[in-house]
Amino acid sequence: MLERMPRRSTGPLPPRSAAPDLPRVLEDADGWRPHADLQQVRLAGLTGDVDLAHARLTECVVATASVDRLDLSGATLVDVEVEEPRATAIAAGSGRWRSVRVTGGRIGTLDLARAELEAVELRGVRIDYLALTQATVRDLLIVDCTIGTLDVPFARLERVSVEDSRADEVDTRELRAKDLDLRGLDALAYTDPTALRGATLSARQVAELADAFAAALGIDVRD
Repeated sequence: MLERMPRRSTGPLPPRSAAPDLPRVLEDADGWRPHADLQQVRLAGLTGDVDLAHARLTECVVATASVDRLDLSGATLVDVEVEEPRATAIAAGSGRWRSVRVTGGRIGTLDLARAELEAVELRGVRIDYLALTQATVRDLLIVDCTIGTLDVPFARLERVSVEDSRADEVDTRELRAKDLDLRGLDALAYTDPTALRGATLSARQVAELADAFAAALGIDVRD
C-alpha cells in the first residue's frame, strides 16, 4: 500500500528565528570607534553622536541608547540584541545583520538601504522612517511596530512577515518578494500595488485596496 506524501503547504513560509545567541555574562565595553571589533560586550549609555561605521559587533547587547545619530554604516552585526533604542537616526546602510533583534524604543530614521539582513526581528518599535531600499532581506519579522513610511523599492525580500503593525505609507516600487506575509500590516497606502506580486494579503486588505489596485491596472471603476 502506497503511503500518502505529506501535502506541501501553500501558505507563505515564516521567517526563521532571529533570537541572538548571547553568552550569560557580558563585559561592559570600555570604548567604541569606527572599525572596532567588539565581542561579547554590553554597550550601555550611548549618547550624542556615536560612530561605529564599519565596526563588527558579535554576541553583543546595545542597551539604553539615547543618541542623536548612531552610525553603523557598513557595520557587521552578528547575534546582537538592541534594547529600547532612542535615536533620531540610525544609519546602517550597506551593513550586514544576522541574528539581530531590536526591541522597543523610538527611532526617527532607520536607514538600512543596500544592507544584507538575515534573521532580524523588530518588535514593539516606533519608527518614523524605515528604509530598506535595495536591501537583500531573508527572514525578517516585524511585530507590534508603528511605522510612518516603509521604503522597500528595489528590495529583495524572502520569508518576511509582519504582525500587529501599522504603516502610513509603503513604497513598493520594483519590489521583488517571495514568502512575504503582509496580513498583519495595517497600511494606509502602497505606492505601487502591482509590485505586491508574490505577497500574501487578507481578503479584508484586498477589499480596502481595491480602488488602488484598479487604478494601478488602468481599470476605470464607475457605478
